[in-house]
Amino acid sequence: MSLQKLVRTYGYWGILRLLSDYLLTKVLFPGARLVRRPVYVRGKANIRWGKRLTTGIGVRLDVFCSDSEQRLFFGDDVQLNDYVHIGAVQRVEIGSDVLIASKVFISDHNHGGYNELIGDSEPFVPPLHRPLVAKPVFIGDRVWIGEQACILPGVKIGEGAIVGAGSVVTRDVPANSIVAGNPARILRVFNAESGAWQRI
Repeated sequence: MSLQKLVRTYGYWGILRLLSDYLLTKVLFPGARLVRRPVYVRGKANIRWGKRLTTGIGVRLDVFCSDSEQRLFFGDDVQLNDYVHIGAVQRVEIGSDVLIASKVFISDHNHGGYNELIGDSEPFVPPLHRPLVAKPVFIGDRVWIGEQACILPGVKIGEGAIVGAGSVVTRDVPANSIVAGNPARILRVFNAESGAWQRI
């Protein structure tokens, strides 16, 4: 990209900030492509960083544990846009070549259990004092997650899937499918033979 195009895109102050973020990235996150400030990382030792990670501003990564076991995993060439929040207690795994739009929330845990299989939490106990209940989250390679989507505990998103903006994903998403809604449901599936997306 030429200097003139950079100036038109970011402005002079934007270029200086970008340069500053780039230099700090190379010091604090050596394998990453670019981590924009501000960024908040809790439990950095519990995160496995893939190569060429790119983030927008305001990204928040929380790993809640008291050991050195890795619980948040990034594949290579992952891009997190502005204000993405990922919380991990047990395991959150994000594959390679994943694009996550702004203000997406991904969590593998809840404050308390709310079904008979894992035991109900009483509403008389403040949420902060309810035990954390966790189920792993897996996001496959080449997944695209749209703006303001929520990915909830226990969800597996298959490779090549697309999650529509504003979706609340409570169940597994098949590979090469498009889901949207609250709760998210399958809208289309890619047919490899015809090379087209087909309605469900």
